Amino acid sequence: MEIDNRQDSAARPLVITMGCPAGIGPEIILKAWAGLNRMGLPCPLVVAGDTGILERAMDFTGTRDMKLQPWQPGTPLPGTDDETVMHIWPVTEFSPDEIELGRPTSSTGKASFAYVKAAIDLCLKGQAAGMVTAPISKTGLKMAGLQYPGHTEILAEKTGTREFLMMMAGKRLNVTLVTIHVPLSQVPSMLTLQRILRTVEITSRALEQDFGMQRPRIAVCGLNPHAGEDGMFGTEEIEIIAPACKAARDKGLDVTGPLPPDTVFYRAATGDFDAVVCQYHDQGLIPFKLLHFEDGVNVTLGLPIIRTSVDHGTAYDIAGTGQAGSSSLEAAVAMASRIAVNRAACITK
Repeated sequence: MEIDNRQDSAARPLVITMGCPAGIGPEIILKAWAGLNRMGLPCPLVVAGDTGILERAMDFTGTRDMKLQPWQPGTPLPGTDDETVMHIWPVTEFSPDEIELGRPTSSTGKASFAYVKAAIDLCLKGQAAGMVTAPISKTGLKMAGLQYPGHTEILAEKTGTREFLMMMAGKRLNVTLVTIHVPLSQVPSMLTLQRILRTVEITSRALEQDFGMQRPRIAVCGLNPHAGEDGMFGTEEIEIIAPACKAARDKGLDVTGPLPPDTVFYRAATGDFDAVVCQYHDQGLIPFKLLHFEDGVNVTLGLPIIRTSVDHGTAYDIAGTGQAGSSSLEAAVAMASRIAVNRAACITK
């Protein structure tokens, strides 16, 4: 899908979507705001959300000094040195009494989707540099009649993207997934040479284009214990994964594998590899969250737009308590800004 990028990227905002109104999204945005402004980011920030819900969240986050200023797409963002000024794109207008904290409903599901859809549209029009998403609820989406497993699938559909990946990115470990939100029992039948090769190619291209790496080093996980142990514990490595790794190397990519899953993450975290391609969801996310539970970032690769996200959920059990930390959101915004700069540099080369 073509994007209109005629506007100066420095003038275009990063749009932060508020996430589920009943979850911790509003809280972490308010907590992160002053720190984000002190980062000296290249793009101004706008929140696509709901003014009333954010105002309620001020009461339990100690941010009553925040000033919420309405904003509409196409309106220039005035510069300000005041860290307490937050520009809000009011996509919904709830009364706080309508939304019970900690409980998803059809209304919260529709609102969560509306924030994401609005941000996607703005990015596709070239009016935003990228988007950063606060957590939404799969249950809320389902209650609203929206059959999406999560953000990734919404983004892929609305941008017309067929080949996309979820990367979990951190300072010590980056992982991408060959299969994402599918039952574990279905994973072996979904693994193909082409699917693994495509995952490796998209991962390598993103590390070069978005992360500024030259010839990134990629490890590929086996599926079975000890990467199959020469077929003793499974043959997927011999029949599918090893041929996919060879095909990637034949294309000039720096790829090692299939490697035993019980050792590859240690090697990546200590500097041997720039990313690990994993065969299924928990294979990659368990070690990643062990290292980056508070500061990990979810990046959707393969899209025509920039999208990063926190690596945690709505945390309904602590919504409204003010306990939620904002470090993952801060890292997601910083990473989206970094990717915007790197992509702009690629365009000008």
